[in-house]
Amino acid sequence: MTDPERMPLALGIEPIELLSRYGNRHGLIAGATGTGKTVTLQVMAEAFSSRGVPVFMADVKGDLAGLSQPGSMSDRFARRLELLGISDWKADSFPVIPWDLYGEQGHPLRTTPSEIGPLLLARMLGLTDVQEGVLQVVFKVADDNGLLLLDLKDLRAMLNHVSENSKEISAEFGLVRKSSIAAIQRSLLGLEQEGADQFFGEPALKLEDLMRPAADGRGPIHILAADKLILRPRIYTTFLLWLLSELFEELPEVGDLDRPKLVFFFDEAHLLFDDAPTELKNRIEQVVRLIRSKGVGIYFISQHPSDIPDDVLGQLGNRVQHALRAFTPRDQKAVKVAAETFVQNPDLDIKAAITQVGVGEALLSMLGDKGVPQMVQRAYVLPPASRIGTIDDAERRQLIANSPLKASYFGGMDRESAYEQLQKRAEKRAELLPVQKAEAKKPAPRKRNSTRQSPAMTLVKSVMRSFGSQLGRSLVRGLLGALKR
Repeated sequence: MTDPERMPLALGIEPIELLSRYGNRHGLIAGATGTGKTVTLQVMAEAFSSRGVPVFMADVKGDLAGLSQPGSMSDRFARRLELLGISDWKADSFPVIPWDLYGEQGHPLRTTPSEIGPLLLARMLGLTDVQEGVLQVVFKVADDNGLLLLDLKDLRAMLNHVSENSKEISAEFGLVRKSSIAAIQRSLLGLEQEGADQFFGEPALKLEDLMRPAADGRGPIHILAADKLILRPRIYTTFLLWLLSELFEELPEVGDLDRPKLVFFFDEAHLLFDDAPTELKNRIEQVVRLIRSKGVGIYFISQHPSDIPDDVLGQLGNRVQHALRAFTPRDQKAVKVAAETFVQNPDLDIKAAITQVGVGEALLSMLGDKGVPQMVQRAYVLPPASRIGTIDDAERRQLIANSPLKASYFGGMDRESAYEQLQKRAEKRAELLPVQKAEAKKPAPRKRNSTRQSPAMTLVKSVMRSFGSQLGRSLVRGLLGALKR
């Protein structure tokens, strides 16, 4: 019977367990390529799912989808079970829900430019500081006029609108150069050519769909196919950052729980911080620090602990360190940093052990009673119950077909938004143009000046006011620039 409190992860001199009530205190899985990080992640995902905790993870190598299939016995696997003294191992599969930003290997996973916000979109597009400032103005004008940006054609229409009215907009918000808008348009074109335009649109992801338990009461394991996406690291990290910010903004404070509401595994975590501006790093650190009070645990997976900024690393209470190789000065520094982050064990030379542990071995330190980090131990990671490795195309098709979310996300929708609203405004102006020209040809009154507006101008201003009141004068944005509903 599954113990709801203790989650066995590894076996050394004694069993090493992660306490579910500290699952939201975040964690780190580190180690060189090929040392067993993926299997450790798989074992942790199984443990959380078995206790009803939803899991979200990105599958950058294509082998995490094996969680959806029962494991199988082999000679090597049998030797591992014998080594660990496990006689009651049983194969099992887990409730996996597949996602794919490109809609090929899972449910299409979409959001909207309005939701993702200017800060993260600027990072995705690789904009300069000046261009990011212009994009902030574009979003501000859209927000103030209640114009939702639901896909890239909406954003293009809004960029064109700001360019056409740059003189008036610059007077209110500062200089908006048409050259900067053109540069943003070119970056959008590059994004479309990479296929990322499929990421923007509706139906957008609903957070409640991530939290809904599986039919058997276990936590669903949401797996984002990222083998293609990882080749475009800005898009990969921007999406995961957006999802974290949405969880942070939308979930209520819950205090201490017996188990997390959701666990989020962030693979290739170094990509999150590479070239990130200081402002963004500070906001990421703030999200990591505060989101645990929402019941969300974040587990970073990377080769070196030094890939994670110190302010974030200090928030990661549960640690699993696989082998590191000390071939270069950078490697030697990484080994030293990793050794210093553990609670010391007088019976273990941590620095030496980090370079000596074999595949499937690790140094582990979990949070114990009262949330205190425990002394580091050397141990063997337990074998998973599900398949280690990939699934074939037929199995993936079956997985998608059986998903409880299939009907909600396949197919698209295109409701009225900025593109259609700006188009209507242009058509209205075109209808009024003959009236305006006729008014202009009339001789000016000689007797006295009048402040009365012509019927045409009154109608124009009325139309503009109507746009400003459709969704409210200003939409509120959250910590990372996403809309707060």
